[in-house]
Amino acid sequence: MKCKFCEKKAFIKLHYPKMYLCREHFIEYFERKVKRTIEKYKLLKRDERILVVVSGGKDSAVVSYVLKKLGYNIECLYINLGIGEYSAKSEEYAKKQCEMINAKLHIVRVRELLGAGIGELKTSRPTCSYCGITKRYIFNKFAYDNGFDVIVTGHNLDDEASFIFGNIMNWNTQYLAKQGPLLPGEGKFVKKVKPLYEVTEREVVAYALAVGIDYMVEECPHARGATTLSYKEILNDMEEKRPGTKINFVKGYLRKRHLFEQEIEEVEFKECKVCGMPALGEKCSFCKVWRLEKPIDFRIKPQISST
Repeated sequence: MKCKFCEKKAFIKLHYPKMYLCREHFIEYFERKVKRTIEKYKLLKRDERILVVVSGGKDSAVVSYVLKKLGYNIECLYINLGIGEYSAKSEEYAKKQCEMINAKLHIVRVRELLGAGIGELKTSRPTCSYCGITKRYIFNKFAYDNGFDVIVTGHNLDDEASFIFGNIMNWNTQYLAKQGPLLPGEGKFVKKVKPLYEVTEREVVAYALAVGIDYMVEECPHARGATTLSYKEILNDMEEKRPGTKINFVKGYLRKRHLFEQEIEEVEFKECKVCGMPALGEKCSFCKVWRLEKPIDFRIKPQISST
């Protein structure tokens, strides 16, 4: 088949909207879609300091590549979770990806910082639960300590659709009230945005291939059997039968999100007695899980010249 806009051989067949595109026109289509998402939801400003959280995987690699190409002022943060060979390998991918786009990369290693890697901590919490707490705390405090205006994550349309679907299945109205492409900053919480909010996982994979981004393919060993993967399979099956299911589902949720907002309980955050970050009790979840007694300073140390 040939590209819809030229006579070149098609690189990809898009199911929604239905069309064939060559490599060049697909790259143009993808970047325009991300740019439109940023503008539509007012995610980023040109003068903001942007911290992109990278993992070595396709989504964060693609979002950092596109933002850099669009001229945004970005730096990247990689959190090494201390999960054996998996983390060592993903760190190498993150380094290569940032070198490719000439973006500054900051690395935080959980084992060096906290004395244990994810999966090694003795706690009653499930591994994925305290891993999520750890990642969210580190990238937020790193951004806060270093004066970043906004945090970017690589969540794509498939991630968002499965998250919404899962929370509707369990009627987690507190989460449904706050989900979306933009989470405004408040106090010590730094603004968080998702520029890939309206692009599918399949499109992200195709874009990475089109521009030559090498990325980590292996899933985290702790993610095997995760419920979210089952939700993605269900939605993929529905998308196959009815193209456009995912985007229409997510857009419909955004139109009706206000119905869940009345379910939000007024929460008064305190200051964690250990680190000073927002907390519901005396200690924030991070300090509680890791049993910390003193705060961690993530401020970037100035480079000392050897001359």
